[in-house]
Amino acid sequence: MPMVLNEDQRMLLVSVRAFCQENAPVSELRRVRDEQDEDGFSRALWQQMVALGWAGMTIPEQYGGFGFGYTGLEIVLEETGRTLVPTPLLATVLLCGTLLNLGGSEAQKSTLLAKIAAGEVLMALAHEEGPLHNPVRVATKAQANADGFIITGSKCFVLDGHVADQLIVVARTSGEQDSADGISLFLVERTAPGVDVQRLDLVDSRNAANIHFSNVQVPKDALIGELGSGYSILEKVLDVARIGLAAEMLGNAQEVFDRVIEYLKQREQFGVLIGAFQGLQHRAAHMYSELELCRSAVRRAFSELDGAQEEIPVLASIAKAKLSEVLEDVSNEGVQMHGGIGMTDEFDIGFFLKRARVAQALFGDANFHRDRYACLNGF
Repeated sequence: MPMVLNEDQRMLLVSVRAFCQENAPVSELRRVRDEQDEDGFSRALWQQMVALGWAGMTIPEQYGGFGFGYTGLEIVLEETGRTLVPTPLLATVLLCGTLLNLGGSEAQKSTLLAKIAAGEVLMALAHEEGPLHNPVRVATKAQANADGFIITGSKCFVLDGHVADQLIVVARTSGEQDSADGISLFLVERTAPGVDVQRLDLVDSRNAANIHFSNVQVPKDALIGELGSGYSILEKVLDVARIGLAAEMLGNAQEVFDRVIEYLKQREQFGVLIGAFQGLQHRAAHMYSELELCRSAVRRAFSELDGAQEEIPVLASIAKAKLSEVLEDVSNEGVQMHGGIGMTDEFDIGFFLKRARVAQALFGDANFHRDRYACLNGF
């Protein structure tokens, strides 16, 4: 499969990069943090992104999307990762849009996918229930009754949970807590009676919330897919999210590397540019080599999303494990090679280190995915 961008993709890259640099630089994240913005992102900026077609790239044309494919979304995620711009892309488009496209009914797709593409709805996937990523550990219950289902339980670290109009809740309708069997997916209004949302204040200013469901009544048509068979859908969605997050992390790491190189060309020590020091050159060369490996892993994974899809689980774990490892090293080097000023809030480099630490744990850290890769290959 081709590992380089075609002409249309290169044009998209130029367009997205120019937009992010001009309209959504790192200073936008700083503004959101300093002003303690209630939404955690700019709705006006999001509507500009929607107008450019970013929200509808992976949504089929019959549901209001553009069908550009996941390789187009990879470009968008990587470039937004370079500027750390806060957007609903990950939660609304990558997680919920993919889930609805894979498992939603015709009515759910026609209504919600069209609204996602048009920027008329924000969504969030509520699935995590503990400090460590474990997709099958679902204790939240959904009990059937005459009117539909009653949902009771708690979810943590729900991306965009406090601003979402609709939640997709992972709940257990049968089976044991750590079993993949008996997991179902439900649409829930964030403002429904019994839904209590508590916004989290994360170190990297990413939007997330803890949500408690207390006897929340949902209708029968709130069920996505078949009853008790939601995990097969969820697993595919999480792999798409892992690959997408890896693209964002690649953008983070590439921007740190570019800033380090620029600093090495400007900073003098003992009357010499520090970029002339061989020790720093070796460290920069190592980062460059690792980033090229990461780029290959991410693009190979995205090409599979638009292709046969047979190797997606393995490629998702490879990409997420590798990017978690490399982004940690690169973000550390970014701060260290900037010297003392790298530790100050005045310089943006610290924002990348903070984002790296949260992204490393999201959807499974490097250890989780190394273990998963081994299991998928029969070890």
